[in-house]
Amino acid sequence: MTDSPLPIAVLISGSGSNLQALIDAQDAAQDYVVAVVISDRPDVRGLDRAADAGISTKVVEWADFESRSSFTRALCDVADCHGAKGLVLAGFMRILAPIAMKRFPAAIINVHPALLPAFPGAHAVENAIEYGVTLTGVTVHFVDEQVDHGPIIVQEAVRVAADDDQTSLHRRIQDVEHRLLPDAVSAFARGNLTVQGRHVRWDRMPEEAVG
Repeated sequence: MTDSPLPIAVLISGSGSNLQALIDAQDAAQDYVVAVVISDRPDVRGLDRAADAGISTKVVEWADFESRSSFTRALCDVADCHGAKGLVLAGFMRILAPIAMKRFPAAIINVHPALLPAFPGAHAVENAIEYGVTLTGVTVHFVDEQVDHGPIIVQEAVRVAADDDQTSLHRRIQDVEHRLLPDAVSAFARGNLTVQGRHVRWDRMPEEAVG
């Protein structure tokens, strides 16, 4: 348990519903605090959510940089300037260069709308429906140098109904994301997550429900 909330930087690309879940949970958890919200796109709803909560924001646009490395370095510089000790990718649609993992080792968390290793990439919900699976879900994991590949922190299944379309399934997946991501970030902030190879040990508090 830390003596003060751990500052994190949240990276977004769109509406920021997972960002909102993190903002809503931070006061109750008191384990982490969103120090800055960084977007790769201007004029997205997530920036408004941050501003409404009094959180600093910064837009780092992909088109302004010559390479993935220089783009990633700029993101990390912003996070560092705000004292962030970890990065949380909450609907962030860019792939980070390896420099991010070097600057924030075992301290970058992503949420993905599928049960990895199934359906990695940007179209996980659509892919699940097209494939005809009856179960998909949510994965919260640490980020490594491969796409949607790092050690898994927590997963939860979501049933795919026969009449689901992409919108209805994504809505139910997001309900789970909004619960799992803040819990995982809180555990990270408390130092309760230990990475051992591809496995993550979660030392849960006695009052925490075991999923």
